[in-house]
Amino acid sequence: MPTRRILALALLIALPLAAGAAAESGGELPDPAAAVAAVLDAFHDAAARADEPVYFALLADSAVFLGTDAGERWPKEAFLAFARPHFAAGRGWRFVPRDRHVALAADGRVAWFDELLDSESYGECRGTGVLERIGERWLIQQYHLTIPIPNELAREVVGRIRAGAEPAPPAP
Repeated sequence: MPTRRILALALLIALPLAAGAAAESGGELPDPAAAVAAVLDAFHDAAARADEPVYFALLADSAVFLGTDAGERWPKEAFLAFARPHFAAGRGWRFVPRDRHVALAADGRVAWFDELLDSESYGECRGTGVLERIGERWLIQQYHLTIPIPNELAREVVGRIRAGAEPAPPAP
């Protein structure tokens, strides 16, 4: 088993165990923002390695992935069905995170984030989403991948999208 997959699997096991051990000993829980960042790093790493088990283990059962196309709203099972042939062929996707911001709800059980990502295929992208602490694990409930469009290009891009869109059906 490759070293990076072992590390990702260890992360899935170690973070909940460390939190439980700290709670039992009266110690501090791991920094939630750091734990959220570790989950997101493992998510991106698993995608780059086309590691389906690790990638989908980081998504809650009720998770939704929103892709760059307006029609891409993927509940977890549908996203798994879409991704499986790509991952099985060893074709993942690489997004390198940078400039990440994590915020936590007052109760410490929900986190939201935004991050800029670098992609060879799509250039600069943005990921945003929500994680929930379920038991002792942080799981992704929603991930939204976008391609930021500079304001000076927005009208042109909107025009091109409208030109390529199918006409709306006639009103009844």
